[in-house]
Amino acid sequence: MIKHISCGRKRFTVGLDGKSQLPTALDVWGLSKNVLELPFRMLVRKYGCDVAFTPMIVSHSFIESEKARNCDFTTTIGDRPLIVQFAARHGTELADAAEIIYRYSDGVDLNCGCPQRWAIAEGYGACLLNKPDLIHDMIQQVRNRITDTKYTVSLKIRLHDDIRQSVEFCRQAEQAGASWISVHGRTKSQRTEAVNLDAIKIIKENLTIPVVGNGDVFHLNDAIKFQDSTGVDGVMSARGLLQNPSLFSGTEITSSSCIKDWINLSISFGTSFTNIHHHLMFMLGKVMPKSERKIFNSYTSLSSVIDHINMYSL
Repeated sequence: MIKHISCGRKRFTVGLDGKSQLPTALDVWGLSKNVLELPFRMLVRKYGCDVAFTPMIVSHSFIESEKARNCDFTTTIGDRPLIVQFAARHGTELADAAEIIYRYSDGVDLNCGCPQRWAIAEGYGACLLNKPDLIHDMIQQVRNRITDTKYTVSLKIRLHDDIRQSVEFCRQAEQAGASWISVHGRTKSQRTEAVNLDAIKIIKENLTIPVVGNGDVFHLNDAIKFQDSTGVDGVMSARGLLQNPSLFSGTEITSSSCIKDWINLSISFGTSFTNIHHHLMFMLGKVMPKSERKIFNSYTSLSSVIDHINMYSL
C-alpha cells in the first residue's frame, strides 16, 4: 500500500478526482498472495494507507481464463484508490489486461522487480529491468488503449547494479508516459542488505514524475526518515504492514482496534480461518510473549482465537 506523508512539498495525485496522495504502499515482492487480497487491503485503508495494490496477477492467465479472473481479483465499494499490478511479457498482453480491469481500478502497475526464479524464468518481473525498449512499448500500448488521462500506468522496479542504468531506465519509462515509479532499494540479487537510499534519491532527482520508495519500513518514523533522506513522493511497506497493519496510523505495535477490525472484516468477506489466523500470528508477534504465541499459534478454530483475544483484552 502507499502512504502519503505531508512534507511541505507538492503532493502527487494517483488518478482519481484530484485526490492528493503521497503513497504508503504495501510492497508485493516475496509476500503471500493473500496478504494483498481484499480484506487486508480494506484493513490497512482504515489505518492510514492511501493507495492499495492487488497481488501481482499474471496477465496472460487473467486475459484467457474467467476462472483466473474470478480467483485473482475481487473488489468492493470503498476499495479505492486501487492499483492492479500485473506480470506481463509484452505490450498487447498488458493492454488487454488493463482494458479488462479499467472500470474497477484507478491504474495498472507493471511489476519489473519480482526477483523470484519462476517469474524471471517466465519472462516476468526483474528480468524486464534489462529491456527498457520493451517497457517503453508496453506503457505506450496501455496509453493508446486507455485514453483516460486520470488512469495511471506505473512501474515497480528494483535497482540495477549500476545506478546510471536505473536512472536511464526510469527516464525512458517517464518519456513513454509512466505516471509514477516505485523503487525498491535493493538489486534483484539482494535480500537482506541495507536499502540503498542514496540510489533512490538520485533516481528521484532525475525524474519529474512521482517516485515512491520502498524497503525496510517498519514504523511510521521509518517512512518519514525515508522521505526526508530521499525526497520521494511516497513510501511503501511490506513486512512492516504485515506485522502491524496500523503502522501508518503511528502505532508501534498492532492496535487492539486493528486486531478486532481484522477479525470483523475477515468474517464479513468470508475469509478462511487459516488466513485469519495466519495474519493474526504476524500481527501479534510483538504483542505477545513467546510462550503465549506458541499457544495462540496452535489454535484450530476461530472461536478459540476470539476467546484468547477477549481473555487477554487484546
